[in-house]
Amino acid sequence: MDETDRAILRLIARDASLSLAEIAAEVHLTPTPCWKRIRRLEKDGVIKARVAVLDQKALGLPVSVFVSVETTDHSADWLGKFAALVEQTPEIVDAWRMGGDVDYLLHVVVSDISAYDAFYRRMIAAVPLRNVTSRFAMEQIKAAPLPL
Repeated sequence: MDETDRAILRLIARDASLSLAEIAAEVHLTPTPCWKRIRRLEKDGVIKARVAVLDQKALGLPVSVFVSVETTDHSADWLGKFAALVEQTPEIVDAWRMGGDVDYLLHVVVSDISAYDAFYRRMIAAVPLRNVTSRFAMEQIKAAPLPL
């Protein structure tokens, strides 16, 4: 991957709706070699998807909750159940397996506290957990593409 690839990635990460002609002009290529680079980056898995970033407040989902999950069961069976729960729960928009004092960190997006409570009750009924800690976001200060 060279600097031209990185420039293409910076542009796409900032605005995936840019046309091929706009991207090519910005990186000083003609459209055909620019397209070949983009296709290669997609084929290599560097570009995983091109998506629109939606405004959660405008969609009636203004509450972000960061949920720390601790478990005493680290078996393959438990992990399979937990992974299925995460995959099947639309309120969970990001999930991370962690090192340190918590096992998993979930980013949950809901319409209000009652919706979070309903999510919480479904989660604790689905898999055995040792501890669940919820942190409610007051304001998002930064959301940015990867630092290329």
